[in-house]
Amino acid sequence: MSQSATPTIRFPVSAPLPLEASFDGGRLTSDGGLPWLDQAETAVGVCAAFAAVIPEWRRGPVRHRLETLVRQRVFQIACGYEDQDDADFLRTDPLLKLVCGRLPETGRDLASQPTLSRLENAVDRKSCYRLGLALGERYLRERERDGVPTHIVLDLDGTDDPTHGQQEGSAYHGYYGQHMYHPLLVFDGTTNQLITAVLRPGNAHGSTGVVAVLKRVVRALRERWPQITIEIRMDSGGAVPAIYDFCERERLDYTIGLIPNPRLAALAAPLAAEAQWQRAETGAETVRLIGEASYQAESWEHERRVVIKAEALPKGPNTRFVVTTRSDPPETLYDWYVDRGEAENWIKDLKAACFADRLSDHRFWANQFRLLLHAAAYWLLDTVRRWLLACAVPRMQLDTLRLRLLTIGGRVWQRADHVRLRLAASHPGQPLWHQLAVYHLLRE
Repeated sequence: MSQSATPTIRFPVSAPLPLEASFDGGRLTSDGGLPWLDQAETAVGVCAAFAAVIPEWRRGPVRHRLETLVRQRVFQIACGYEDQDDADFLRTDPLLKLVCGRLPETGRDLASQPTLSRLENAVDRKSCYRLGLALGERYLRERERDGVPTHIVLDLDGTDDPTHGQQEGSAYHGYYGQHMYHPLLVFDGTTNQLITAVLRPGNAHGSTGVVAVLKRVVRALRERWPQITIEIRMDSGGAVPAIYDFCERERLDYTIGLIPNPRLAALAAPLAAEAQWQRAETGAETVRLIGEASYQAESWEHERRVVIKAEALPKGPNTRFVVTTRSDPPETLYDWYVDRGEAENWIKDLKAACFADRLSDHRFWANQFRLLLHAAAYWLLDTVRRWLLACAVPRMQLDTLRLRLLTIGGRVWQRADHVRLRLAASHPGQPLWHQLAVYHLLRE
């Protein structure tokens, strides 16, 4: 429903006539690219999978199916509307209604903010576990779309999610210097697909819950693909014996960063001195040397291979250490480990483009559910990005994709036998639409 008494705002402009603006345009949408999100949901089914395991908390007749509620919330996030309050206006958007299964003019409006809030608070710990399994199942199905994989790299990383107020599980984290949650994210290191997202209290160590998550993920991978080989990459948050022992027991290769200590510094000293000498002799800006050693911490049951990076920089020496079961030459191994830095870009997509750091519910499990809803938005946007990559379109960040493909003004008409969407003729994203249309036509 359009607002009946919309005020007019007047702008003085350089053109011969002044500009007047008001929100009374009728059946317009700000997000003409919503049909591509609908296509992605049809392909992946993440919203449908979530709806299938969310408990029904309502009694008596209901106005909105669970799948409709999940679609509405996830599509709003993917379009850049991360707050539940945005639904109070977006619930009338004709195109959002259409992709949620309702006719743009004669269909009833979508859910308001209070209903979406009740949805997020309807879940408990068991529901979140089932939602996590549903997300993992989407990954398994999509990962084998182009053939059964033979090798999987799991990139695990923690990230910070600032909290405000008395939220359950909020705690001060000394490293980040703030009150926060500390989510654990697991990505496929080859395809950048998000496998799972697990919320942890703010004071959780980087290794907290890693073994439990790995047990479930590894079991699911091996049940699906019995011949698969799996390896782990992780920063120094995973540098604890329990993770090494689990990986060795399960025959998983691993490469994990180590926190420097005096014994490791002593091992690196000759290599660091050589790097400093070479820099002084050659006048090079930077000299990087890579070596290796056998090392056993007091808490380890046996020695392990440690690869050492020693750099001589203008600001001084820089040393890094990784413990690994891989047999690659030291420089090859270290460069491969550094590739895990690409996961930072995936996390940026999840947090900046999909707003996964907006976990503002009071209840911990409601925030875990919200984290998974944002993960679902990531899946839909990333699926569209993969289609564009298949069209030879250069990879773009998800917020750029949204700006170029989704955020397009349009007029929606409901006819007797079809719905017509007229988009802004001047929008520069038109070529992307045509490429995606051809891509889907060829796939049919």
